[in-house]
Amino acid sequence: MAVTYHLELFPEHKVTLLLFKDVKNASGLRKKAIDGTIDGALLNPAMIVDPLQVLIAVNKAVHLHLVGKMKTRNLNSEIIFNLSPTNNISEAFRKFGLSDSDSGVLVVLTDDGTKALNSQEITSHVDGQQVPLAELSQLTDITKVRKMYKLTTEEDKIGSVLDAVICRMAVKDIL
Repeated sequence: MAVTYHLELFPEHKVTLLLFKDVKNASGLRKKAIDGTIDGALLNPAMIVDPLQVLIAVNKAVHLHLVGKMKTRNLNSEIIFNLSPTNNISEAFRKFGLSDSDSGVLVVLTDDGTKALNSQEITSHVDGQQVPLAELSQLTDITKVRKMYKLTTEEDKIGSVLDAVICRMAVKDIL
């Protein structure tokens, strides 16, 4: 049920997404991610509209990593930060990272060709039900997304929520 993408701009990099619902050990997972036991970004799926949103954040994080311009300490935290429409790192972690009370988790694993991705190992850490990535929209909280990205009803007339979210992510460094 893991879905792996090859980054077009960085062909040596792969991204694997794993989606879980009914997660009972979110606080334990969060601690493992912080101490490095889990080498992946753990996202709150309620704030993710589409896998494309994550892939854009990963592309940006990989680029910043390769040019030495990351604003956070590692690639996983940079992915979480790049999902945010603001430059506040702690707010990005609160809104987009896994919190202790979350019942779903979207795991983002990156591979630059130097390490073997082991999605089975990550799956063994999660006390929850793995579901197909296609079910992501069922875990998304559009109300929270609209509030976080400050989406307006006028934007709905000219594009999708995903379009507006990606636009906000792209322009945050300019504003």
